[in-house]
Amino acid sequence: MADVYDVVVIGGGPGGYNAAIRAGQLGLKTACIEKRDAKGAVAFGGTCLNVGCIPSKALLHASQRFEDARDHYAAIGINAAVELNLPVMQTHREKTVDGLVKGVSFLFKKNKVDPYFGTGRIVSPTEVEVTGADGTKQTLATKNIIIATGSDVTPLPGVTIDEKRIVSSTGALTLAEVPKKLIVIGAGVIGLELGSVWRRLGAEVQVIEFLDRITPGVDGEVAKEFQKVLTRQGMSFKLGHKVTKAETSDTGVTLTVEPAAGGAAETVSADVVLVCIGRRPYIEGLGANEAGVKVDGRGRVETDGHGRTNVPGIWVVGDVTTGPMLAHKAEDEGCAVAELIAGKAGHVNYDIIPSVVYTHPEVASVGKTEEELKAAGVAYKSGKFPFTANARARTIAEKDGFVKILADARTDRVLGCHIIGPEAGTLVMEVAVAMEFGGSSEDIARTCHPHPTLTEAVRQAAMGVENRIMQM
Repeated sequence: MADVYDVVVIGGGPGGYNAAIRAGQLGLKTACIEKRDAKGAVAFGGTCLNVGCIPSKALLHASQRFEDARDHYAAIGINAAVELNLPVMQTHREKTVDGLVKGVSFLFKKNKVDPYFGTGRIVSPTEVEVTGADGTKQTLATKNIIIATGSDVTPLPGVTIDEKRIVSSTGALTLAEVPKKLIVIGAGVIGLELGSVWRRLGAEVQVIEFLDRITPGVDGEVAKEFQKVLTRQGMSFKLGHKVTKAETSDTGVTLTVEPAAGGAAETVSADVVLVCIGRRPYIEGLGANEAGVKVDGRGRVETDGHGRTNVPGIWVVGDVTTGPMLAHKAEDEGCAVAELIAGKAGHVNYDIIPSVVYTHPEVASVGKTEEELKAAGVAYKSGKFPFTANARARTIAEKDGFVKILADARTDRVLGCHIIGPEAGTLVMEVAVAMEFGGSSEDIARTCHPHPTLTEAVRQAAMGVENRIMQM
C-alpha cells in the first residue's frame, strides 16, 4: 500500500469530485475513485455531467432554438427556413460533456487529487479496495472514506430497458432519429425535460403517470399551470394510470396500461418508450453493509444530518443518502464534509435547496410549498404576479406563468417561492439568498429592481404579500 490518504472518495460525481477538490484545497491528501469509462478514459463528473444534467441541458437548449426558429420567429418579424441536423446537435451535446469532464480532471491535478479508475469497495473504515476494469486490485489506506456513489435508474416491473426501443434517461439522450411517437412513463422532472426535447424535434409525446398529477413535490398550483402549458405545446397526459407490461418488436413497443385505482386494461403503442419513474441509491458492491454502515429500507446510507455515518471515519454525500437527488445538493454536501474532516465548520442548509425543471418555460422552487405549510399548520400569506403583466416578459414574448412568494403570516419571513416562467431557475435565486439571510417579503419588495426586467415579477409577487402590487 502507498502512503495513507487523509480522504478517499468513492464516486466522482458532483458530490464526490467536489468533496475531493475541496479536500485537496484544504491540504488533505486525497484520492477519488471512479468506475465510469468514457472512450477508454476515466470520466469524472458522474451521471450529472456524463449522462444527466449537462447533456440533457445541451439538447434542451438546442431543441428550443430549433423550435423557436421553426414556429415562433415569424411572429416577431424573422422569417427563417430551418432544417434539423440531429447528428450535429448530438455532436454539440458530446462536445459540451467532453469539455466539462476535462475540466474536472484539470481541477484534480491543480489540487493534487489522485484519480483512480475502477470499482471502489470498503474493506474496513481505513481501507478501500479498487478493482480495475482488467480485474487487477489495489488497496488504498485512508483516515476517512466518503461514500459518493450516487443513484441509478429505478426499474419498472414488466418493462425491460434495452436502450433501443425501451430506453432510460441515458438512452433517450442518444437516439439516432426522432421517433414518430414517444411514450414517457413518469411525469417527473427528467421525463418532462426529455419528452420536451423530442416533442420540439417532431415527435408526438404522450406521458403516462401513476399519480393524478404531474411533477410530484412541486407546488400544486404551479403543477396545474405547468400541465396546461405543456398540453398547449402538444404533449398529452394519461394520469392515474400504470404500465404493467411491455412488448417490443422491430418497429416499436406496445404497452399494457391500467387505471391505478383498478379497471380495464388497454394497450398503447409507440416507436420508443422512455422509462422515468425515479432513481434509487447505488450501493452495489460498495461493501457498506459488511463495514457496518447503516442503510435504511430504501437503500439510502444513513447520516447524522452532517454527512457522518454510524461508522467513525466513513462519511456520505449526494444521491446515495437522504434528501433531494440534486447535483447542487450533492456539491454542497461534498464541500461541507471535506471541511468537517479538515476541522472546519462545514454546513448545508437543507431548507433552502432550489430545484429547477429546465423545460420551456422553466419551473423553479425553493423552500416550502403551500401544501407543506398547510399540512404543518403554519399560518402564511402569499403574493402572486403573472408574467403576462411583466413588461420584459411581453417584450420577449414569454408571457406564460407566474411568480408566487409565501411568507410567515406573523413575521413576514419568506418561507418559499415558486415560479413557472422565463428564466425561472435564475429568478428563484434572489429569493433563495433572501431566505438564507432570514429576509422578509418586505425586504424584497422594498429593494429597487431595474426596469424592464423579469426580476420585477419577483418584486411584484413580494409586494403582493401585502396586497400592494403596482404593475399591470
